[in-house]
Amino acid sequence: MRVLCPNFDREDALETIFDVPIPEEMFTSMGTSVSLRWQNMATWMKAQTSEKWTSPAVAKSYNELSFLLYVVGSPLLPLQIQLDDSSARSIRNSSIESSTAKYIVQQYMAAIGGQQALNLVQSVCAIGQVKMSASEFHQGDETVKTRNKEETGGFVLWQKNPNLWCLELLVSGCKVISGSSGKISWRHSSNQLRPVTKGPPRPLRRFLQGLDPRSTGDLFLQAVCIGEKIINDEECFILKLDTSQSDLEAHANPKYEIIHHTIWGYFSQRSGLLVKFEDSRLLSVNGDNGDGIFWETSTESVIEDYRYVEGVNIAHSGKTSVTIFRYGEHSSNHKRELEEKWKIEEVHFNVLGLNNDFFMPPSEFK
Repeated sequence: MRVLCPNFDREDALETIFDVPIPEEMFTSMGTSVSLRWQNMATWMKAQTSEKWTSPAVAKSYNELSFLLYVVGSPLLPLQIQLDDSSARSIRNSSIESSTAKYIVQQYMAAIGGQQALNLVQSVCAIGQVKMSASEFHQGDETVKTRNKEETGGFVLWQKNPNLWCLELLVSGCKVISGSSGKISWRHSSNQLRPVTKGPPRPLRRFLQGLDPRSTGDLFLQAVCIGEKIINDEECFILKLDTSQSDLEAHANPKYEIIHHTIWGYFSQRSGLLVKFEDSRLLSVNGDNGDGIFWETSTESVIEDYRYVEGVNIAHSGKTSVTIFRYGEHSSNHKRELEEKWKIEEVHFNVLGLNNDFFMPPSEFK
């Protein structure tokens, strides 16, 4: 990952630190020689102005990238995660499915380092890289093939708890900033003059792909065990959680309504670790003519390469696949597939000076 950029105005000046480190592959694609790559990088950095996005060709390309970054790069989950200092909530008066799920979560908490190690983590900073690709929308039951071209980028993620976090994601020149202050959450991209979405605080799905074991455990304490399944030659327990109606209503607005959102976690019987995370959401969007268009999104993440960082077992790589269906009474049925491969380069706990002011929303929302 490239972290520093030479100062192009003064050779004897200090180097510039990138807000988001860029993968070596992204830097290499900018030219045939090192000097040309740095020149192209400088041109790109100086061109991040509002005038750049007025060109229709540029706007179309970056709107496509923004869609990719929103759906697969920085999706949010419409639920609340209740932090619990004890991973062993009482199983009295619980069903067999619920008590089994709590037992599986206890094994998971032990596998990722134990409650004592997790209690020492007050904040986290993670740096990683991603490769994304997407198919075109296909009508009806046509077979969908993902494009061969991959968009490459990197991200920096800061967190203090499930509802206090900030993500900066840069892919092929398009940047998305997403965050939550504990009171509201928001997202906007570099080609938007104003932040484009806001709402009540929500957890970032990326945390539950192995970066935040404590929130993952607290989330699945509310689940039920529905059976077993073999995932990549691993015998796994399946835990299922349906988002409550009150959470769904809290995240609705006049433009859309979340009809249902369901989460599944696959926990290895051998290691106790979470090896696959799935969720499915059905959204009803109100059209201009009053007709509803339905968007059904199914997302699954395979989680790999667990390594200990200061006593906590963190997943360092994986792959996320997203399938989107769009249908409605006056709309043709469309299908699209997206994919992300991600890799964590660095993880740091208990970042000095990371206070709550760091997570304040843009001025438009204050």
